[in-house]
Formats: sequence, C-alpha cells, structure tokens
Amino acid sequence: MDRKIFEEIKKKALDDHIPIIMDDTLEYLDSILLNSNKDRILEIGTAVGYSSICFSRYLSDNGQIDTIERDEERAKEAIENIKSMKLDNKINVFVGDAVEILPTLDNKYDVIFIDAAKGKYPFFLSEALRMSKVGTLIIADNILYKGYVMSDYNKHKQRTAVRNLREYIKEALDNPKLKTEILEIGDGLSISKVLE
Repeated sequence: MDRKIFEEIKKKALDDHIPIIMDDTLEYLDSILLNSNKDRILEIGTAVGYSSICFSRYLSDNGQIDTIERDEERAKEAIENIKSMKLDNKINVFVGDAVEILPTLDNKYDVIFIDAAKGKYPFFLSEALRMSKVGTLIIADNILYKGYVMSDYNKHKQRTAVRNLREYIKEALDNPKLKTEILEIGDGLSISKVLE
C-alpha cells in the first residue's frame, strides 16, 4: 500500500468534511479481520473510497470488494482514489442508490459493511442476510448515532434515522440466525455473525 497517497486521501476527506471510518473503528476491525483472507466484501456507502481501500487489506489474493455510492461526485472521487492506490482490479464501485442496486446483486459475501443512509438500515440488514452464508460478518457503523439511539432523543429532524437504527439493533439482536454485539466504538458498531 502506498502510504503517502493513502494519507493524502484521508487528509482530503477530513478537510472536505466527508465522513470516513473512524480510526478506532478501523483499529477494531483490523483486530478481527486482518490476516483472515476474505474472498468477497460488500460495502454499502463508499463515500470517497477510503474505507474500501482500508478493507482491501482483508482480501485474499483473488478477493473482490463491491461498494455502492449514491452521490455521483463522491463516487467519481472514490474511483480516482482507488485507481491511484492501484486497487481498481479489486474494488468495483457501483454508482446509484443502494436500495435499487442491492436487489440486483446475488453474490454471497464474507463481510458486509453498512455505512449509508441511516433511515435505510433495516432494509440493508434484510438484503445483507439474503447475501450471507454461515460465518458472514454483517457490520453496521454509526449504529448509536451520536448517542441519540440509546437516549430518549425525539427531535423531528433525526427521528426517522433514530427509529430505524433502533429497529436495526432490535432485529439484529432478536434474529436467532445472528450472534450480535453492539460496541461503543467510534459512533457505535454492530457486529453480527451469521450462524445458520
């Protein structure tokens, strides 16, 4: 990995106030995924490609990442960033709304990382389950959403996002096919392992 280009991508994202995966979240994911050689990773929410580039470390030699980004400008920047890191043969960027793109995918993934529209998390979970196999890890970032999800927060502006994140947590914890942990890392991380 070209550290110089990687650090430039990170700095530009932070300077442009583009939300990227937090360092402590990435550190935790490294601790559970590094050296695990995954064949297929799905990411819902590419932004500028920073996390996809990070996740490429978890791939087997012939592994692939599929990542979806709705914002065309960000997707364009992601494609450039991925090219500059010489990872365009490993990372496929789908440009469009994940709600429309996910039902068209029929791969089985080893890891599914959710970091897109908070109000759509329950839908993303049902699609993730469809594309899982035994042992798949379904990871949802920002699951505690600035602490709102665990408080009595009820302001109109974020009400739908908070309600749907709570629904995601309930479904992930109650589903007998999943073993789920909710961790207070970064802005909250839900990690579900598919058991059957």
